[in-house]
Amino acid sequence: MQVTEVNSDGLKRDFKVVIEAKEITEKVENRLRELSARVKIPGFRPGKAPIKLLKQRYGPSVMGEVLERAVTDSSAQALNERGLRPAVQPKIEIDSFEDGKDLEYSMAIELLPEIQPMDFAKLELERVKIKVPDDEVASALERLAASRKETKPLETPRPAQSGDVLVLDFKGTVHGEALPGMAGEDHHLELGSNSFIAGFEEQLIGTEVGETRTVNITFPEGYGNEKLSGQPAVFECTIKEVRESVPAELNDELAKSMGAESLDDLRDKVKERLAQDYDGFARMRMKREILDQLSEAHDFEVPEAMVELEFNAIWKQVEHDREHGRVDPDDEGKDDEEVKAEYHHIAERRVRLGLLLSEVGRLNQIEVNQEEVNKALFTEAQRHPGQEQQVVEYYRSNPEAQAQLRAPIFEDKVIDFIIDLAKVSERDVTADQLREEEEKEAAVEKPKKAARKQPAKKAAAKGKSKATEAEGEAAAAETDKEES
Repeated sequence: MQVTEVNSDGLKRDFKVVIEAKEITEKVENRLRELSARVKIPGFRPGKAPIKLLKQRYGPSVMGEVLERAVTDSSAQALNERGLRPAVQPKIEIDSFEDGKDLEYSMAIELLPEIQPMDFAKLELERVKIKVPDDEVASALERLAASRKETKPLETPRPAQSGDVLVLDFKGTVHGEALPGMAGEDHHLELGSNSFIAGFEEQLIGTEVGETRTVNITFPEGYGNEKLSGQPAVFECTIKEVRESVPAELNDELAKSMGAESLDDLRDKVKERLAQDYDGFARMRMKREILDQLSEAHDFEVPEAMVELEFNAIWKQVEHDREHGRVDPDDEGKDDEEVKAEYHHIAERRVRLGLLLSEVGRLNQIEVNQEEVNKALFTEAQRHPGQEQQVVEYYRSNPEAQAQLRAPIFEDKVIDFIIDLAKVSERDVTADQLREEEEKEAAVEKPKKAARKQPAKKAAAKGKSKATEAEGEAAAAETDKEES
């Protein structure tokens, strides 16, 4: 095999590779001999059929297999011998090949950059410690009580209002025809719950016991019943009772029904959960601060192909949001070229931070073990009640899905490593102080984001990204998501 470097430009390398015809012929003949021991050729014992006959029958398919393997093995060998780490899959084009002649192909690659992480001892970080306000604990308990609400008859008759529960009989027709499922008796309907077709409940607000009201609605397009899809309907509703909703009483009995020993125990559990939420917020705040400082301190070249792949993922989400009527206010009034340039810059920042965190992990032997992955898998499965086994099987049979579980774990471990080395001060704040600070920082950060959204570099070649292998990229994506 002859490998010649024909171009070197930044992170890009181009090679010309030649594999001699003799080597290709030997590989083909060896593969045919392997086949001869397994295939049945009339008139010959296994393994005794002549190569010439085997070549006539299986030559084209074997040649294709050999060429594919030769290109794969030789390209990997060429990279390993030179100690090159490609950022994406090499782009390979066959220049020339004929039976009995040398195989010549071109290989274009883009390399991972050389990264020199900063001295993390120079980072100055602040960890805020937030005391959970008693009024938030009380509000949370009230919401829990409201979630266990009950209904009771009105003490004083009045028209129905949102939040009330009506006991009613109803009969519906479409173009005068009563269809199955359009009638009910003694049905309990909570006004404002949106459990019926849009517009139905609103028309019953103001009704009183004994009243019969006509409700006109239109079933949405794509409704489960084809006969009702997109059709206008008329319902005659007779109100038999109006009941008001009342939250459950906050007492030991309610607490025990929710798995606590007493109301005080439930209050402690709620406070602990709120504290965990605040701790998580404080950590995300510190992580954002870390990544901003890392971004300012590192300015190495990044592979254009990885940036392009990241940009494509961002832009796909932007288009999806647009289709559903969601547009980033910062993007309003701008043409697509300007918006794309801004998001291209965000993609470059994400890739740079991802590669940096990945390199920090590699240099310091930070790894994610299987036990940690299994724990994350168990947590993910719990989010899908009744489908736990299917979720587990999906992740275990899908390496890319497993990488998605592994990435945030790796991210947290690298961030923790950096925090341990940095100078970290602590400050006690109230929840109100923190909200006020966040609002002020957001007002300052908005023009900073606009400044960071610079026109990106020229478009890069396409290819399969190794960003998922550089697991730390998830950290940058997590922190930048509000930008996109």
